Amino acid sequence: MTFSFGKDFKFTIFGESHGQCVGVVVEGCPAGLEISGGDIQRELERRRPGTGPVSTRHEGDAVRIMSGVTAGRANGGPIMALVSNVDVDSSWYERNRFLPRPGHADYTAFVKYGGFNDYRGGGFFSGRMTVGMVIAGAIAKKILSAEGVRIFAHLIQLGSVRVAENVGDEEVEAIAAKSPLWCASEVASQRMLDELAKAASDGDSLGGVVECRATGVPPGIGEPLFDSVESVVSHGLFSIPAVKGVEFGGGFSLSRMRGSEANDGFAIIGGKVLTKTNNSGGILGGISNGMPIVVRVIFKPTPSIAKTQRSVDLSKMEGAEIRVEGRHDPCVAVRGVPVVEGMVAVSLADLMSRAHKISRVEGV
Repeated sequence: MTFSFGKDFKFTIFGESHGQCVGVVVEGCPAGLEISGGDIQRELERRRPGTGPVSTRHEGDAVRIMSGVTAGRANGGPIMALVSNVDVDSSWYERNRFLPRPGHADYTAFVKYGGFNDYRGGGFFSGRMTVGMVIAGAIAKKILSAEGVRIFAHLIQLGSVRVAENVGDEEVEAIAAKSPLWCASEVASQRMLDELAKAASDGDSLGGVVECRATGVPPGIGEPLFDSVESVVSHGLFSIPAVKGVEFGGGFSLSRMRGSEANDGFAIIGGKVLTKTNNSGGILGGISNGMPIVVRVIFKPTPSIAKTQRSVDLSKMEGAEIRVEGRHDPCVAVRGVPVVEGMVAVSLADLMSRAHKISRVEGV
């Protein structure tokens, strides 16, 4: 079982959706790094259910740092943090434990674990597990910030609505922070809200696309072939529940270009080797080239919908119908924004640590 991610900077998540808590153990944090519950809490507030127009579950998500931090600084040991699950109702799952929900991991988990899987809310296959990813990401972002690396994500598509504007790196974060959907376009944000409301009223859900940018990443980060920047970042991103696609830079649009269009020409800018365009997404040969790393993540529509769907009864091995009850987001991509940031941050912190690009905290 692989509940851990990373090599030099790594984390392990634990807990279940309807268990007592969810949490994480983070290893590889430089001793002396300032870490407070407030730093982590701010990131958790961005993904917390019950906020904004897209979530109905009301978790407090108050983080508790249990070890690894002394007097506000990392002490060199593993950092363990957890969040209690306080708004849980498992009654529907108890009644329907043998009816796998379409689009969820219920059936595959039942097969893999011989029926001993935690069927309540998806167990450890639930989006609730992203709490640990966000906590680890908050710590990774603190590490990267000290090295001049900034990471920010925003929603660029929800359903059929896509952001038309090309917003610069400096503006994205500020504009997106004002949107209830973390969208860097006021016009698109309103259209997304309208489409979201319509889907919810229909008892349905929508997918979306989150774009993440990392600026300040030095050239030379990443390992050839199997631990390339794309390989490691994609590995992390595909660990997020509901993610079904990842692309870097020009992504799939590169297949429609000629080489003369796709190639990023080099130039000396401010004494640095940079490129005029960034179709490569800041990565060449799996190694960072000094340009912003740009990655887009595709989330499928929330599989839990208020419509009757076809299923099977695994206890009787016969066909059945199911109508999922409970409190579910009409679009998981919205709350996926800080999760994407977190996993990109963890991936880059690990790769930079392997390249010995993470500074030691000096002095007491």
